[in-house]
Amino acid sequence: MSKRHQHSLFLSLDSLVPDHHPYRHLDQLMSFSELSAPYKSFYSTKGRKEREVEFGLRALVLQFMEDERYLQENTAGKWFCDLALGEKSPDHSYFGDFRKRLGTTGLMTIFNHVRESLKGMGFIREVFTFVDASQLVSKLTTWDDRDKAIQAGLEKFNNETACKVAADTQARFGCKGNQKCWYGYKEHVSVDMQRGLINKVAATSAEKTDAEGLAHVCPKGGAVFGDKGFCVDPAQRILKRKGCHDATIKRHTMKGKDRRQDGWLSAMRSPYERVFAHRNKRVRYRGLKKVQFQVGIRALVFNLKRVMALGIHTIDLRLV
Repeated sequence: MSKRHQHSLFLSLDSLVPDHHPYRHLDQLMSFSELSAPYKSFYSTKGRKEREVEFGLRALVLQFMEDERYLQENTAGKWFCDLALGEKSPDHSYFGDFRKRLGTTGLMTIFNHVRESLKGMGFIREVFTFVDASQLVSKLTTWDDRDKAIQAGLEKFNNETACKVAADTQARFGCKGNQKCWYGYKEHVSVDMQRGLINKVAATSAEKTDAEGLAHVCPKGGAVFGDKGFCVDPAQRILKRKGCHDATIKRHTMKGKDRRQDGWLSAMRSPYERVFAHRNKRVRYRGLKKVQFQVGIRALVFNLKRVMALGIHTIDLRLV
């Protein structure tokens, strides 16, 4: 065997990941063991060997940062999840089982823990908040469900009959304006405009209006920058109840509309709208609770990416 081949036998996984790699930064950013500690009871020490909750949380974050294959094929991904170079990566069934054990409540608790830590460090202040709602498509075509409705003797396939024939019984038809219609859910989000970090996120069925969804993501005070969907009730009542300044764009038919002011408000919203307009609109799971899990882990990953881009070295989880 040549000297070159002999030397390659002693390569470690750590030596294959550059010192400046983003996942080294992510590994140092916060304590994954501290975040996962409350959920260690999910895994029993009896029976087949189970991976720890920390591994599952790391793998889940990596899955939404990249994809499932990344952990199988990338050395940095294996290093981040503490897998050996030749160790087999978990398949899709592992992720499904882990999501089920952690649950939507557990995932949103983790998201809120990180969010409150960022608040304690002064990176989320709720002084200026961008709010928006976007479509989440459960099914691109609904012809099969319409045919099922006809066969079942139903006159129409709509929000009243969807629960009787659709595979996803909690999805609904939603519309935004006169042209944008879809079948699925809606993602509501509020973003702190100081550093572009997601403050709150929620999923609803698609027929809920932007104004109704504000109840789930409205900040506790400050100026709220919303589009025309938030200039009506119940959003206006929610803003008053929360003590927020109304910085929403008015509709063309509303009294007191100031086109110059609304143009400025639109310009303020524009950088954040571009970011969220290009996100994946497809639903990965069925059911509102699982869709909430999707938007929750996606928001957590978004914040982690944003924190790394801002050059923040540590999230102090003890500040909660």
